[in-house]
Amino acid sequence: MSAESSPPAVPLAAQAEAAVREAFKAALGEQAAGADPVIRPSEHADYQANGVLALARQLKANPRELAGKVAARLESSELFAQVEASGPGFLNLVFADSALTGQLAERHGDPRLGLGAPKQGRTTVIDYSAPNIAKEMHVGHLRSTIIGDALVRLLTFTGSQVIRQNHVGDWGTQFGMLIEHLLENPDVRGGDEDGDTAAISRLAALYKAARARFDTDEQFQARARQRVVALQSGDPETIAGWQEIVAESKTYFGEIYTKLGVLLTDDDIAGESSYNDELQGIADDLEQRGVAVRSHGALCVFFDDVVDKDDKPVPFIIQKSDGGFGYAATDLATLRHRVRDLKATRLLYVVGSPQALHFKMVFETARRAGYLPDGVEVAHVQFGSVLGADGKPFKSREGETIRLIALLDEAVARAKATIAERSPELEPNAQELRAHEVGIGAAKYADLSTSRTRDYVFDLDRMLSLQGNTGVYLQYAHARIRSLLARAGEAGPAPEGVPAPLEPAERALLLALDEFGDVLKSVDESLEPHRLCAYLYTLAQAFSDFYEACPVAKAPTAGQRRLRTAICELTGDTLALGLSLLGIAAPERL
Repeated sequence: MSAESSPPAVPLAAQAEAAVREAFKAALGEQAAGADPVIRPSEHADYQANGVLALARQLKANPRELAGKVAARLESSELFAQVEASGPGFLNLVFADSALTGQLAERHGDPRLGLGAPKQGRTTVIDYSAPNIAKEMHVGHLRSTIIGDALVRLLTFTGSQVIRQNHVGDWGTQFGMLIEHLLENPDVRGGDEDGDTAAISRLAALYKAARARFDTDEQFQARARQRVVALQSGDPETIAGWQEIVAESKTYFGEIYTKLGVLLTDDDIAGESSYNDELQGIADDLEQRGVAVRSHGALCVFFDDVVDKDDKPVPFIIQKSDGGFGYAATDLATLRHRVRDLKATRLLYVVGSPQALHFKMVFETARRAGYLPDGVEVAHVQFGSVLGADGKPFKSREGETIRLIALLDEAVARAKATIAERSPELEPNAQELRAHEVGIGAAKYADLSTSRTRDYVFDLDRMLSLQGNTGVYLQYAHARIRSLLARAGEAGPAPEGVPAPLEPAERALLLALDEFGDVLKSVDESLEPHRLCAYLYTLAQAFSDFYEACPVAKAPTAGQRRLRTAICELTGDTLALGLSLLGIAAPERL
């Protein structure tokens, strides 16, 4: 089946909704216009239609009798094997086996699993990761980078034109300190070493030495402040020093992103410095429009619902009293650029929850100024913190923020030890690859499987467990399916028709597979990747039940073997695609 030439498969829930809606009209005529069937999964059937109750209230009718009339209309539908009126007006819907196997046939062998070809949709800009130049990435950058990458992948798959934006901190007064120390001490420049470890060790040493001098040497402080002025005025020597620090940082960032397997590249970097020339214009424009006013020499925006503990308005400072600019002006210039120049119709900022008030004020100011027109959606995709075992923000034993590279290396090392024990026959290079896929995948999945607005505990032992809702469990489930299929041999296309009445475990797995498209749609709308994680875990559990109850290679008939092999193939493909949309590898073997 070709994604380009075939229409998307219609999920069974959508088919059931359309059928019930038609039954409403057939039983009641125009009185049922606009009625909502409210289709939901049910413990008593495949799905349950709850819309009869609301319709009965509207018509002042007996809901039980009304449900009976609708059920009678549905009994002739080939979609259902059974329709039953239940309780005070519910409809229990059981799909015909042919409906389930028909969905399998439509999805099986399609690279997009029956979800149709992506259509050119809205332009979505996703702002994520955003580390600071000359500083090491720490555990706090993990969530923004991983959540943002998953959203980039998923929204691209579902049809958005996605523009990645890595809004790095590459400007500010601290660069005067760093550049001055660099120019006064050229020996701190790197030698022949390459790679992230060398790059970040040089940057860390530079920052530490510059900070120590700045805090203790008043003359150095004065020279550093003058260097800031030189940087802002475009002094060639100063700009060259700044560019050297930025380039070194990019080398380090690139190594981290490669290790994490995220899509960010240097081309996606759009640092704070990109907007320097626009800041004064932003300030002048806001003041002329009356959006911002002068207060104690600073240019500020005020909001009725943003006050301090004494009920005094909290200023959103666009320009400081000394003429300098901060994050407010830069973020407004960034937003305006993304709407005006990048033509974005959806703006997503994957930034931690502590910045909620800041972004609330940015978005409201942008609306007042006309930078955020009607039809452009903007959202702060906020997330909680990574915690240690003590329930506090994750720190080292010395109380320092955990280095991200150290965290990732430990995850890979733990995975390598496990793989060496479980699969000693693998070549060393294969073990290295599997350890990377499993270790990084485990760290990513633990983050993504947690509702992003919640904090979570970073626990490598739990993350690398084969039990429970972990990335390793899903990777193992996928590998087990591939192993099963290798033993079963090629099965060809899914069989047409139903070779035998479906077993309960077959039905449950086919129903779970049918929900994949609706889950992706819900993540697109809610921006909550944990919904996809929960779905994949449920799917893997349904496959485990199927595997125990329904022999594949030793199925009773050739038709059942072909059917079950096709079910396994679609399950494996769904797990692989789902994991890839989360940015997680799906190894063929573990």
